[in-house]
Amino acid sequence: MPGDNPFLDPQRFERRIEPCVVVIFGASGDLAKRKLVPALYRLAYERRLPPGFAILGVSRTPLSDDDFRAKMKESVQKYLENSPFDESLWNEFARGLFYEAGDIGNTASFVELGKRLDAVAAERNTSGNVLFYLSTQPSQYGPAAAGLGKAGLAKQDKGWRRLIIEKPFGHDQQSARELEVSLHEFFAENQLYRIDHYLGKETVQNILAFRFGNPIFEPLWNRNYINHVQITAAESIGVEDRIQYYQDAGALRDMIQNHLLQVMATVTMEPSAVFEATAVRDERAKLLRSIRIWKPEEVMENTVAGQYGPASIAGQNVVGFRQEPKADPKAKTDTFAAATFFVENWRWADVPFYIRTGKRMPKRVTDIAIRFNSVPHSLFKTMSDGEQIETARPNVLVLRIQPEEGISLRFSSKQPGAGMTLRPVSMDFNYGSSFGVRTPAAYETLLLDAMLGDATLYTRQDMVEASWSVVQPILDTWAARADDPFPNYDAGTWGPKASDEMLARRGHTWRVP
Repeated sequence: MPGDNPFLDPQRFERRIEPCVVVIFGASGDLAKRKLVPALYRLAYERRLPPGFAILGVSRTPLSDDDFRAKMKESVQKYLENSPFDESLWNEFARGLFYEAGDIGNTASFVELGKRLDAVAAERNTSGNVLFYLSTQPSQYGPAAAGLGKAGLAKQDKGWRRLIIEKPFGHDQQSARELEVSLHEFFAENQLYRIDHYLGKETVQNILAFRFGNPIFEPLWNRNYINHVQITAAESIGVEDRIQYYQDAGALRDMIQNHLLQVMATVTMEPSAVFEATAVRDERAKLLRSIRIWKPEEVMENTVAGQYGPASIAGQNVVGFRQEPKADPKAKTDTFAAATFFVENWRWADVPFYIRTGKRMPKRVTDIAIRFNSVPHSLFKTMSDGEQIETARPNVLVLRIQPEEGISLRFSSKQPGAGMTLRPVSMDFNYGSSFGVRTPAAYETLLLDAMLGDATLYTRQDMVEASWSVVQPILDTWAARADDPFPNYDAGTWGPKASDEMLARRGHTWRVP
């Protein structure tokens, strides 16, 4: 039987989802086809969706229900990862798929949507519970929320109503505040779910379990034992078909302002009194507000912007960003961004946090490397040409987020043979080999939580504002610089030389993942 899995998370399984309908705006777009519908199908495969469940796709393209079902079947078969496709299960799942053509800019579309929701509720017994998912351009978030509100679809008189929006949450600090006002005009904060798929990844969630569930590590998790932390999110590909969005956003906005600052907050937050959405998010928000905000004169010393240029990779010529199709040949877009941050509290005072992200790097990898202090006095040294050489290397804990999720700890061990020569060895934990089960995709976890009303892994408005407060001075300083150093790193390398120099000023070097 599909879904017969004895290793399912019992706590999540016991929290039954109420009957509901998921309304996907932008249902003909890539996100719906690649991520959302395959994730919901997988939840159906795991038998986590209630009998009273439905999906209502909305976009401007005219389609019948059957046309929509056929397109979604094709997408699920193509994009379902590490899971079997079950024809009988799909037929059952597809009976709950519906489609409504509509335009967010047309008030009448929301009136028709309301009528269709009533019809779906009657057919599928969804009890009036609706999860709206805005898989659209960010510019449409405000108009969509207003359209739903004016049509009375945000009211929770017939059941719960929740709204999911994708990042970016604003283009800058001012637009983020304007978005907040437009969303809150019709939706209360507890109805809003700002999705950050990085927080749905197992390793990111496991940071909390690793820290607060193991007394071995938490006593070491502070400035007394940790020397510095590096967070890397590298992509080997270029911008591909995201050129229109990426050229305007850049790496700092696209990755650091949201994903990586949230990851940093999860690594560094204080323990909450209870594992509950408000308490956990309170601690993450408090940490984000503790990050030192760079003054304009400090920005260039503690941040680096980069853009990849043409190069030859594995014998193939790769174009630079400015030569990408539809790119501005004079674009100042940052395809690489690195920054040094400090957390101004007792736990983390003076510990640097280095964050970098970029396109066209040597490999695709996202990880967190926590480098512990060296021993105060080493007993183990070897001789070479009359000089003493330290053989013990600092301990490093690496939390791997992608492509393979896991944790490794590097420590020193005696090398076999005569003498006391140390060499680094690693102790590795891998999700797949340790548990023998498939790791759920981030969107599965986050969609499930939204339907359950659990906002623990979602971003709150005060967290959005705090992260923009950190990033905005950097953006302003970069925009005001007179020179244009781009491109300043070759495709297939680890970024501009200035990134290495930023760490070298504090006696550190980037770890090679």
